[in-house]
Amino acid sequence: MKKDNLLIEDYNETSDFSYDDIGDDHISTGLETPMKANPFEMSDAEKKEKISHLFNEIMDVLGLDLTDDSLKDTPKRVAKMYVEEIFSGLNPANKPKISLFENKYRYNQMLIEKNITFYSNCEHHFVPFTGQAHIAYVSSGKVIGLSKLNRIVQYYANRPQVQERLTNQIAEDLKEILNTKDVAVIIDAKHLCVSSRGVKDNTSTTITSYYGGVFQDSTKITELQNYINK
Repeated sequence: MKKDNLLIEDYNETSDFSYDDIGDDHISTGLETPMKANPFEMSDAEKKEKISHLFNEIMDVLGLDLTDDSLKDTPKRVAKMYVEEIFSGLNPANKPKISLFENKYRYNQMLIEKNITFYSNCEHHFVPFTGQAHIAYVSSGKVIGLSKLNRIVQYYANRPQVQERLTNQIAEDLKEILNTKDVAVIIDAKHLCVSSRGVKDNTSTTITSYYGGVFQDSTKITELQNYINK
């Protein structure tokens, strides 16, 4: 993205840009999800109660009849969905417990878990983006249960996200868990902020990738992509 012929990397603060400058572009401030200093001072029950109240106000401002049987419990449903489901990945207490196992098979080639379906929400418009994640790693002596790869993807997807950050968060966590740099993550996703509003392009998808360690070699990347595309 450019502003006055300068790349965005030339600016240290996103505050240099107005809302109109940023538009629908994916601005991300770093690897960590932006959180305030005390995000867990309220209990989940307190959060749901407050969100329900605030969403009630939003619906009222929109002119909806909150006495209608179909709408009267919507604020409570939204609050429960936010806290317990689609944004549950904001709470570290919900991070999946990971167990590793000795690589007794002495398998030293890449292991790939592909087509992991995920649902996330764009942090710029709070509308969904969905797609598939593909993960590969080479064991450094330990292996991880296959279902745990899915759970790690879901954990980081269950928060307001930017696809680039989601890709890197999954990769960095796997590198730490598996004690190896030999990790690759590819995400192919469809963004409703593109297809349902704004430009309303219903055919495009966004692909992001992370290649670490041996996966930085072009032959390994080609091998991985061939497996994924089968």
